[in-house]
Amino acid sequence: MGTPLSELGHFLRTRRDRLRPEDVGLSSYGRRRVPGLRREELAQLAGVSVDYYVRLEQGRDVRPSEAVLDALARALGLDEAERAHLHALGRAAGSRRPLRRPAPQRVRPGVRRLLETLDDVPAFVLGRHMDVLAHNALAGALLGHRAGSNTLRLIFLDEGARELFPDWEQVAAEAVGWLRLTSGELGDDADLCELVGELSLRSEDFRRLWAAHPVRRKTFGRKRMAHPLVGELTLEYETLALPDPGQHLVVYTPADRPARTALELLSAVAAPDEPAPVAYR
Repeated sequence: MGTPLSELGHFLRTRRDRLRPEDVGLSSYGRRRVPGLRREELAQLAGVSVDYYVRLEQGRDVRPSEAVLDALARALGLDEAERAHLHALGRAAGSRRPLRRPAPQRVRPGVRRLLETLDDVPAFVLGRHMDVLAHNALAGALLGHRAGSNTLRLIFLDEGARELFPDWEQVAAEAVGWLRLTSGELGDDADLCELVGELSLRSEDFRRLWAAHPVRRKTFGRKRMAHPLVGELTLEYETLALPDPGQHLVVYTPADRPARTALELLSAVAAPDEPAPVAYR
C-alpha cells in the first residue's frame, strides 16, 4: 500500500482508464495513446480545473472536499461501493496520522454461543483484515480454518486453494475487492499494510488483482467448492455486519439437495475431532 494520497490517485486513474468518451457523452478526438478518458475530459465533467485534477491524481498534497469527491464520483459513474471507497480515500488523504497498530479484535461470548447453535452449517467470524476470529466445527472442516488463519493467505498462498475453489479467479477477485474496500477505511493500519506487502511479494496473482483496484462488497452470493472428502458442492453465503467494529458473521447454506447431503457427510466426519467454536485473539 502507498500513502493515502497515492492510493486516491491510483483509484482515480484506474476508474478513468476504464471509461471511453462515448460512455459519458463526449466525442472522441485526436490519437489516444492509452484507452480511457483524458485527464482534461474528466476534469471538465467533474467541473474542476485540469491542474487541480492532475495534482489530485498524482498525489501532490491535495485534500479534496466532499463536494469535489461527489462530482468525481458522478463523472466516473461509480457504484455505491466505489463511491464509499472514494470518500474513504479522500478522508484518509486529508489526515496526516502515522501508521498505527489497532488493538486485537475479540469475539463476544454471545457471538460464540451463536456459532455453537449453527452446528449444521459452516459459520465463522471475519475480522478487519479478513482474519478468521472464530469458527464452528463445520467451517473448519470445509475451509480448513485454524487459529489465526487469514482467508487471503488461504486463497493466494495455499497450494490447495485452486482445487478447493473451482472458480478461483472469481473468488480471488472478490476477496481483493473486499480488502480494497477495507483499506480505504483503514488507511493508517500498520497490520493491513504488512499483509498487503506480504501478499504482493509472494503472489503474482495478488499483485495483478491489487493493481486493478477492484472494490466490492461481499454481502451475499454463491460459491462452488470441491472438497477432498465430499466432492463438489454449491453453497450460498450471507455476510452480516456485527455491532462490533470490523467484524462480520459469514454463514454458508446449501444451495441444493446434493450440497445439503455433502454438508451432512462432512459434519459426521468432522464432529469427533473438531472442537468448536474457537475464538482467536
